[in-house]
Amino acid sequence: MLSLGNEVSAMKLGLENIRTLLTALGDPQLKFLKVQVAGTNGKGSVCAFLGAICRVAGVRDGVFTSPHLISVTERIQINGTDISEPDFAKHASTVRETAENLLDAGKLEYLPTFFEQISAIALVAFSEVGVELAILETGLGGRLDATTAANAEIAVITRIDYDHQEYLGETLVEIAGEKAAIIRSGSNVVIAEQDSDAMNVFVDRCNSFDLAPRMARDVEVKRLSAAGATLTFATEKGTYEHVTLGLAGKHQIENAKAAILAAEILQEHFAITAEAIVDGLKCARHPGRLESDGKFLFDGAHNPAGARALRAFLDEVISDPVTLIFGAMKEKDIVAIARELFPAADKLILTQPANSRALTARQLAAFVADGRNDGHLFLTSSVAEAIRTAEAITTEPGIILVTGSLYLVGEAKKEIADANLRIERSDLR
Repeated sequence: MLSLGNEVSAMKLGLENIRTLLTALGDPQLKFLKVQVAGTNGKGSVCAFLGAICRVAGVRDGVFTSPHLISVTERIQINGTDISEPDFAKHASTVRETAENLLDAGKLEYLPTFFEQISAIALVAFSEVGVELAILETGLGGRLDATTAANAEIAVITRIDYDHQEYLGETLVEIAGEKAAIIRSGSNVVIAEQDSDAMNVFVDRCNSFDLAPRMARDVEVKRLSAAGATLTFATEKGTYEHVTLGLAGKHQIENAKAAILAAEILQEHFAITAEAIVDGLKCARHPGRLESDGKFLFDGAHNPAGARALRAFLDEVISDPVTLIFGAMKEKDIVAIARELFPAADKLILTQPANSRALTARQLAAFVADGRNDGHLFLTSSVAEAIRTAEAITTEPGIILVTGSLYLVGEAKKEIADANLRIERSDLR
């Protein structure tokens, strides 16, 4: 799989190749109901909420997300469990062999990319085990994303913001247009709260197919405690009381609204009760997104909207000094992200994940405001070095925040897990 190149820089947007590949694989996507989730931020959280709701309700589900943090098997979950390595290997071999045969026969323009092949692997795996519902997170955009070839019956659009402008366009209207393409004739549609320009794009798309979308802005939310941790959601179809969200951060309220509306649509197909929705929202988990592990806090904020959500969480919840480990990819809006996050750091460690698209620590240092070089700024050449530095300079009380890229978060989590394993083995000796 990795020999196919970086999933972003080696990406080829388009649907013809993936459609041809899926047809040769027996069109596995036709064997179950599908929800496709597109947007800039919140896609993975909506998938996590909705998948948890379905599992509580007894719906046999498959969830396909990206990127992974440590193992590629994380991208394909069946009933909440990562696909096994043997099953992944089996399906990857089938997809790769099928793709190569199609290419040799002249039926494909190019060998399907990493993301095209892993999308096909997920759909084949879901078909083989007989899932009733597949929840598919769009990789990038929507109009030409491989997941769109599955022709999902239900489309969920999370909040639109600026990201991947080199592929999707420079304005919110252009970006929204790419995402809106997952809406097609006959779709059931859920739209999260949006900037007015983006919302107009989605409404126009729905109107063109005479569709009536369900709007998250119409969901009422009440806080039932002074701290605001217990919520009540009210839609036109139901009321969901005493809800405690399993995912941290106020921004998750918006994602929960979208998941609730999608679950209500699924009630037309499955026995999903109000209790299942409440319990599913509570037990949802999404690794790498405001995930705490001892003194470490991991968050994959990699664009301005994600940085704003993370900063709001820090300002509201975190009172201890923050050591910030930061790394990012070359195409990101570092100026806007740094403006939000760097001032929140007591100490700032810049690093470079092991990814061909990653900026070096020295390149990132150009975005640090003057005056941060007086013992508060540290440049490291690797994630392992960044973690060692953070542990050495962080005093109690204090937290170590790892953010800027999900690739960074995944590498950091692996480094920490490996270090802990070495300590355990040493203790045993």
